[in-house]
Amino acid sequence: MTLDRPLTDDILLRVATLNDAAAMAEAQVRNREHLRPWEPVRTERWFTTAGQEDRLEAQLARFERREVVPWFLFQGDRVVGSMTLTDIVPGPFRSASLGYWIATDQLGKGLATTAVQAVAELADTQLLLHRIEASTLTSNVASQRVLLKAGFSQIGTAPTYLHIAGVWQDCHLFQRILNSRLPGESP
Repeated sequence: MTLDRPLTDDILLRVATLNDAAAMAEAQVRNREHLRPWEPVRTERWFTTAGQEDRLEAQLARFERREVVPWFLFQGDRVVGSMTLTDIVPGPFRSASLGYWIATDQLGKGLATTAVQAVAELADTQLLLHRIEASTLTSNVASQRVLLKAGFSQIGTAPTYLHIAGVWQDCHLFQRILNSRLPGESP
């Protein structure tokens, strides 16, 4: 199963490894203010290599069980974004939830849309999923545009859905149906 993919001439979508903890910590520090309105409140440890090692150890254990796929977007050795499929459900549901962010210096270049489309294609052809879902805060219009351009449809709004930036917030819910094959059937 191939889950890595070039997105542009200089940006690679690659499954994270424990060795990426320092690069991810640096990216979190660099994008701290940019991400603050869209993420849970983070402890100071989150912004350290040790904090990212803890996070990656947990994610990679779940990756081994095929419950999560944690990708980082790399420009050289520098992390410029993250895409994560979580709560991968096999069987008749064949679904997962998508979360993502793009570095502030990469905004407005179409990178988020390109990366979301690549993840959807990998979810379809490599993970054999039927659908992926995503949510955005109701105020996150830019992320909503990304999802719509990447083939998602809004399927509802959930009051007090996520605890983000220190408060329970309303979210728009989106999904993308990837295929209509039998569950687990290859393309």
